[in-house]
Amino acid sequence: MKYVLVSGGVISGIGKGVIASSTGLLLQTTGLKVSAIKIDPYMNIDAGTMAPTEHGECFVLDDGGEVDLDLGNYERYLNVTLTKEHNITTGKIYLHVIDRERKGKYLGRTVQVVPHITDAIQDWIERVARIPVDESGEEPEVCIIELGGTVGDIESAPFIEAMRQLRRRAGKGNFMQIHVSLIPVIGGEQKTKPTQAAIREARSSGLAPDLIACRCSEALSPSTINKIAMFCQVEPEDVVQVVDVSLTYKVPLLLEQQKLVQLLQTTLHLDQITIPTQLSIKGQSTWSRWKTLVHAATTLHDEVKVTLVGKYTSLHDSYLSVTKSLEHSAMHCGKRLVLEWVDSSDLEQEMAKTNPAKYHRAWHMVCTANGIIVPGGFGTRGTEGMIAAAHWARTQKVPYLGICLGMQIAVIEFARNVCGLKEATSEEFGEEPEKLTTPIIVFMPEIDKETMGGNMRLGIRPTVFQQNTEWSKLRELYGQPDQILERHRHRYEVNNKYVEQLESAGLPFIGKDTAGERMEVIELKDHPWFVGVQYHPEYLSRVLKPSRPYLGFIAAACGSLDKLLEANRKGVSLQNHFTNRIGSEFEEKLRLTNGETKTA
Repeated sequence: MKYVLVSGGVISGIGKGVIASSTGLLLQTTGLKVSAIKIDPYMNIDAGTMAPTEHGECFVLDDGGEVDLDLGNYERYLNVTLTKEHNITTGKIYLHVIDRERKGKYLGRTVQVVPHITDAIQDWIERVARIPVDESGEEPEVCIIELGGTVGDIESAPFIEAMRQLRRRAGKGNFMQIHVSLIPVIGGEQKTKPTQAAIREARSSGLAPDLIACRCSEALSPSTINKIAMFCQVEPEDVVQVVDVSLTYKVPLLLEQQKLVQLLQTTLHLDQITIPTQLSIKGQSTWSRWKTLVHAATTLHDEVKVTLVGKYTSLHDSYLSVTKSLEHSAMHCGKRLVLEWVDSSDLEQEMAKTNPAKYHRAWHMVCTANGIIVPGGFGTRGTEGMIAAAHWARTQKVPYLGICLGMQIAVIEFARNVCGLKEATSEEFGEEPEKLTTPIIVFMPEIDKETMGGNMRLGIRPTVFQQNTEWSKLRELYGQPDQILERHRHRYEVNNKYVEQLESAGLPFIGKDTAGERMEVIELKDHPWFVGVQYHPEYLSRVLKPSRPYLGFIAAACGSLDKLLEANRKGVSLQNHFTNRIGSEFEEKLRLTNGETKTA
């Protein structure tokens, strides 16, 4: 097993996740099988109980694991399926060690950070790194390990020591460290002292970075590169520049241009691994499609304006998978995404009284959007604003996509304004649910109301399309299957007592669970695109394979949904349809540009 450790210094949030994902992608293009592990040095067992505004999005895996958002980056870039064990936290490790101590596994010895905690970390990594994560079902050859936080943080100390020991345990030529650091520009001068200090800190902890990835706002001068190389004890070619880009999907191209693959091959002796021809061809094909899509996306001028109406808009990372899914679909539709953020509370009447300017600004963004999306969330705050946005989208024929809570919001809006159930609401919104007269949305009966962590309906679950729903645009985008598999994360569901009344009034539940008891998908028949899904399709969206609900939503917002569906009916795969079209458009633009240059 080959290990690539990606660590960070100077500041957190420096882009280690994207650099780790990009490194894995470049290794995949050579035909290697790659896995990824994220280490988070916080005491939480997982990210399930952490507020989105505190830590960013909670990403959900097939097995129901609630994990750090960077695992979403790994899955999107590498097209792999990870497990909850691919996210290591301090809480998980200590719980594991204490459990072993209670069972007498340490034979009475004093349990200490070294060697018991550090050994547990290494054993965990070595075991999880070998779990098959791609469609081949075979053991990976390379594992990317991202160490969260910054080197020098007190909570990271056991993990840093474990990584030092893992380098020795793995053996020479099987471990490589990439250290991500910041090169600020102050007074027009590129400053290297923060990076020198970060590398010195790493070395004092026993880690010796093999390669330094410098985050910078502008290209580094040769003198800056030489200074970093000299004071950080690496060669100049081992200093890689990661310049700020408008599109994060360009980062793999930046790293490839600086010969990162060759550096990895030399340090890790990757040429000694025999790669089957079919995997090598597959890797080359993936890289070709990635470059085509990214190059085309950088030349897009036509815009599609989407307004996101949510509860956690103060921190955009709260909806990271949602925004990435919108990006994937916009790129495949040949449009540049313009995403506008609206706090749902700003759409409510109370805001009109206290801050009219904010209220009208929020409504302007809703009313001028090509499409409106209401993503998931918890609690009652801002839900009336979401209902108002859903009402506007339904009555004004604006494409709408409701995710989880967003679907429930659409059902409540329909119940109030079409079925005449004026008191329709959710048990989640009432302080005393038992006193609600019209609970359209109810707490799932099997969920524990006392425990918060890991007790929702989580992970991959089937959704069955109902009879006589062949008209559904969403079902057609999926390929007219009888059922689909998508990831879930929710505690509340549509109340079965009102389903017949809602459907009779014109709101069909076209997708249900296998027992037919849980409502999974709604879709209005006489609307350009009004879809709500109880699951979270963003968790399965990939750069080269967009999520179908998001793709249909963006295509409808662009006015190109009919063309998309027509291509599907002709047997052209959606992926090939967009990749081929975007590729040809890019080549045409390139040809015209070259022609104009020659003429000039």
